[in-house]
Parts: sequence; C-alpha cells; structure tokens
Amino acid sequence: MSNSKVVYEGWMVRYGRRKIGRSFIHMRYFVLESRLLAYYKKKPQDNVVPIKTLLIDGNCRVEDRGLKTQHGHMVYVLSVYNKKEKYHRITMAAFNIQEALIWKEKIESVIDQHQESQATNDSKYRSFEYKSGMDDGRNSSSEHESQFSAAEDEDDSRPNLMRRTTIGNGLPESVFDWTKELDSDLANQNSNNQAFSRKYWRLLQCQNGLRIFEELLEVDFLPKSCSRAMKAVGVVEATCEEIFELVMSMDATRCEWDCSFQYGSLVEEVDGHTAILYHRLQLDWFPTFVWPRDLCYVRYWRRNDDGSYVVLFRSREHGNCGPQPGFVRAHIESGGFNISPMKPHNGRPRTQVQHLMQIDLKGWGVGYVSSFQQHCLLQMLNSVAGLREYFSQTDERTAAPRIPVMVNMTSTSSLAKRNQKFQSSSVHHRTASLDQIHAANRNASLLDEYSEEEEDFQGADQEDLPSTIEVEDKRTANEEPQDQIDLSIFSGNLRRDDNAKARNCWRISDGNNFRVRSKHFPYDKSKIPAGKHLMDLVAVDWFKDTKRMDHVARRRGCAAQVASEKGNFSLVFNLQVPGSTNYSMVFYFVANELVPGSLLQRFVDGDDDFRNSRLKLIPSVPKGSWIVRQSVGSTPCLLGKAVDCNYIRHPNYLEVDVDIGSSTVANGVLGLVVGVITSLVVDMAFLVQANSIEELPERLIGAVRVSHIELSSAIVPNLEADPSDSVNS
Repeated sequence: MSNSKVVYEGWMVRYGRRKIGRSFIHMRYFVLESRLLAYYKKKPQDNVVPIKTLLIDGNCRVEDRGLKTQHGHMVYVLSVYNKKEKYHRITMAAFNIQEALIWKEKIESVIDQHQESQATNDSKYRSFEYKSGMDDGRNSSSEHESQFSAAEDEDDSRPNLMRRTTIGNGLPESVFDWTKELDSDLANQNSNNQAFSRKYWRLLQCQNGLRIFEELLEVDFLPKSCSRAMKAVGVVEATCEEIFELVMSMDATRCEWDCSFQYGSLVEEVDGHTAILYHRLQLDWFPTFVWPRDLCYVRYWRRNDDGSYVVLFRSREHGNCGPQPGFVRAHIESGGFNISPMKPHNGRPRTQVQHLMQIDLKGWGVGYVSSFQQHCLLQMLNSVAGLREYFSQTDERTAAPRIPVMVNMTSTSSLAKRNQKFQSSSVHHRTASLDQIHAANRNASLLDEYSEEEEDFQGADQEDLPSTIEVEDKRTANEEPQDQIDLSIFSGNLRRDDNAKARNCWRISDGNNFRVRSKHFPYDKSKIPAGKHLMDLVAVDWFKDTKRMDHVARRRGCAAQVASEKGNFSLVFNLQVPGSTNYSMVFYFVANELVPGSLLQRFVDGDDDFRNSRLKLIPSVPKGSWIVRQSVGSTPCLLGKAVDCNYIRHPNYLEVDVDIGSSTVANGVLGLVVGVITSLVVDMAFLVQANSIEELPERLIGAVRVSHIELSSAIVPNLEADPSDSVNS
C-alpha cells in the first residue's frame, strides 16, 4: 500500500462480465486513498501489490449503475472512471444499498477535493466565471460516454457540484410517476391525458395505524372495472434504505410483511433501475370460488436527492411471461411506493411510506360483487402496516444484509409453448423498446467489464458465484464418485417409506430444506440451500438395550460391514439416547470412496479435536407440538462441543457415537421429545463445518427425516465383542 492517507476501506463485490458473456461477482478488499482507489484479493499487509488501481483526480466520475442481479443475488453497482481515460475503470458493488451509498459519497468527496484544489490553482493564472449551464467536457468526450454518466457531467465546471442521482434509462414509457404532484397549470398545458393532477384525495378510512386515501378524480379512459387509485400512508421506524431493500425483495422475506404476496420472480432485467417482474397475489376473498390473481409488470425505481426512494409499477406484457394456468392476469394501471425520510424521534429513524395502487383485478368477481375489488385492494395496501410491524418486532438492523433471491421466470402455459414460434415476431415487435434499451445498456457497460479479465485465472476463489444447481454440479464433479451405489444390498431394521403420511419409518430429506454457508459467508453471512448430499443414506437401525450401545458398526451384516465388503466407505452416526432403557438410532451413510484433500476426507482422518470442532448437526421438527419445535429449534449445532462424541476409525468406515445424555440441556430436551416421539416428524442434517474460503460452500454429508417413531419397534442388537475390530482413532 502507498503512504497516502486511507479515506475508506472494506470488502466489496467485484462485478463484471467475461468475454464469453457470463457475468461474475467476486469478493475483493477495496481501499480508497486520497489519490488512489485500489482493490486486493485479501486485506492488504506490508507491501502487497493491488490487483488494480485507479488514480483519483478532478476528472473522475462515479456512475450509479443501480441494481443488478447475479443468480438471484441483488447487488448495487458503482463504476468509477476518469473522463480522459474512459476505458480504464473499476466496477464495484455492494449487497446492500447503504454500503454502496457510503462508497459513492466517500469517492465523490475525494474527487471534490481535487476539483477544489484544481480550481484554486487555476485562479492564480486566470479568472474563471462559473455558470450553471456550462459543461466544458460535453463537447469533446461525452458523445462517446455511456448514458449513465452523461447526467453526472452536467455543471461539470463547478466546484462542489451537486450530482444528480442517476436514473438508469429514465422512466419507462407509459409508466406514470404519481409521486410528482403536478400543478393544475402544468396539467392544462400538457396534452397527455395521463398528466392529470393526483393531488385531489379524500380520506377514506383509518385502519391498522394507516390513513387510506381514495382519489376523487374520475378518469374516463380507463375501463369501469378498474378501481379508483387508492393509497395508504404510514410511518415506519426504519431508514429509507432498510425499507427500500425490503420493498425490492421478492423472496420469502416478503411474506413476513406483505400478506398479499405469494410468489415473485424476475422475468427480465432491463437496466439497473428497470425490471420486468412476475407476481402472484395471495388474496383471501372467497378463495374457493375466486381464482387467484397474478401480475406481470414493469418496476422502475430511483433515489432522489433528498434521500427518498420512488418505486413505480405498471402492468406490461412479456413474451416469457404468458398467462399461467389457474390464474387470472390482473392489470396494474398505476402503483408503487414513495419512501421519504422524516425527522428522527427519540433517536430512532422515521420514514413515511406511501403505497399507491390502481388495479383491475379482472374476472367475474369485479363485475358481480362491488366489494371484491376494494377488499383485495385494502389487503394489498395493508402491507405498509406490515412494514411498520416488521421493523418494530426485529433487532436485525445490525445483522448482515439479507440477499433476496430472484429466480428467472419462464412461462408454464402450454399454449405459449405451442405457439412460441408463431408469436416470436409479434413478441419481438412488442418488446422492441426493451431490447433496444437492454442493448444500449450492455454496450455502455461492457467496456470496463472486459478490462479486468486478468482476474479470471488468479485463484480458486475466482469462480462465478453459482446458482444452487451450479453448486451441485461443481461439487458433484469435484467431491463425489461418479458410480452409483446399489442401495438394494443394504438393510436396517427401521423401514424406509417415501410416503409423506407413513409412520414409524425414515426417508431421505431434501438437501434444499437446509441452508448452509455460501462461498461468500465470511463477508456477508449469506447462506444457500444445501443441494445434493455428499453420501447416500442406505439404512437406519433402531436399537434398544439395558446398557449403552457403542461401536454398533462392528455388528455382522450391518450396512457398514456390507459396504466394506464392496470396497465402499461408510460414515456411521450412532445417536445414543440414555434412560432406564437405552436407545440408539443409527444412520449409515455410504460413498464409493473419499476424495483426497476434501474437507470430508480431512474430517475422517483428522484427530478428535478437529472432528469435535467441525461436526455439525442441523435439526428441525416440521411436525410436532409448538413446545417441542421451540425446544429443538433449527439452529445448527456443533455436536462435539455440545455433547460427548466418541470416534471409531476403521479402514472402511468411521463411526461417531453421540452421547446425547452427556449434556444436561440436551438431555432435558431429549426427555421432552421421547415422551411424544410418536407424534413427531424430525429432520436431521449432518455436515462438516467450513471455516475458510477454500472449504466453502458447505456440503451436507446427508440428511434424514424420521416420522412417528414407535419405541416398541426398537430391537436388541447382537453386539458380540470383537477385539480385532475395536480400534479407536
């Protein structure tokens, strides 16, 4: 690092696109000095050479690229460049908009200092008159700059210039910005029939701490089935940025504050401020008789200079989002959120949230039942109260920002698939404007994204951040044997039954039911669905005896012995339940072989201290009484630190005897569970905890679901002592 003063530093995301067209994001450590912006693979020490640097002077600019999605992860992108060397730039991003805004402000403050210094030096030699409309750089270089940076070049010659927040490609055609209250004089001068004043509202009612307004203006160009515009206004004790990120999310988190939300996904990303979304509504108005509604709409957002956020909606047809079977496609005429900062109260931030919606729900209910549309509309507007309660009941403000997951949308309509070829020309015509915008945005952004391709081959952590499927594919190739194991040769006394309603049985639990540490967990604490297991669960034994049962894998004919005869490796988990009668539930996980150097192989061949520090269990009780579910929870637990574990290592298997009774707390919970075990469905996932970037993302050894276990079905095992087999690691 240089001797310049460090202005700001921290982990950020390197965002870019390779020449083959695939975008990527990497975690990098960025350092902003008084004259230099640089980033490193790790936090720099001594004289480490940065991967890339950019000299900061008065000619530099910071482009706000807005929101981008990478395999469902939302990142807020900034691009820093010099006007005189536009092709040399650094593109960086953050998982939350607060961090992106801090970096933007810090970089711009350094740029302003250089501009002031340059202006002071120039004044020694010549006088200069600053004019608000002047732009000395527009004539020469701006013709070739991206449309995003053009807005920031206005008033370029002024020191301490006020930078206008970029707005992507601007408001999409036909989307009306209801947040700007137009004066009546301006409305009269404008011939556009949508430029009417929306400041005439009447208070309709107050509910859940919200004021509900209805627009008074009658609009003759809308169908009679379309409701009047209604808006809910409320105050939320949170920052604008926190509320904005929740409003933009389309994952399961939204169900915690929006009772009308069922499912949402991304159809097309137009630019950093505009996207096409698919949205299913969860409306409670006679669901037995009324079909559910869904939406396909364009969403546009921007951040204003006063710190407020505007999010606007309007329905839009899209070729990849045709009618969905079993749903009525509703139509949003106008809608969205206006999120404005207010003065803090008792040290807590306050934000006014306005949610407007003008919608035609279509279908027979609108025409025959007058209360149908208003009831559903009020249910949707009530999300403002949901936001207020969400923040009042959580302390996660300082926690790592969540990463909303957005999945690409494909139409499931058989009609759309059948007519896809015939509709291609009409779809192209209908979405031509979107394609043109997308192409313009891509051409403007590829220059800097290609410029850092030397990073692509510098280390293992240079891999793309993959989707769940890609994670599974890569892990399968790197850690799993390719040959399938013949499961028919294994057996245990507890039967396997894949029927969801079966009792006294086990089945394999889907790995995606469990969330494990992602590749970027050290930086953002993000977790991903676990995906495919590393080993196959081939059998489960359910034993009982008057004494504790240790080293059950020595039993002749058990799954571990059968696997050993076939040359396969087994990992055996023996969960020991103490009591007047001792019980053991034994899980046999089998793989063809261990991959040398893998985390699993290091766990199997490591010492007990290493094993105790890494063996993790993720429990869950999907079905059972509330008190049991609360007692067990779903928090991952390091078994070796919670209870006593004994490890028996043999050439072809490792057995882990887990003495649950060794912990007073665990024994108390276990006593509660055993008493009602026949009414429970329990999920358990076993894994080795990953503590370094090289070990991430985490993989499950395996996962199992046991359903409604009967204590009477346990059998007494035949465990003949065999000294030759008793070799402890």
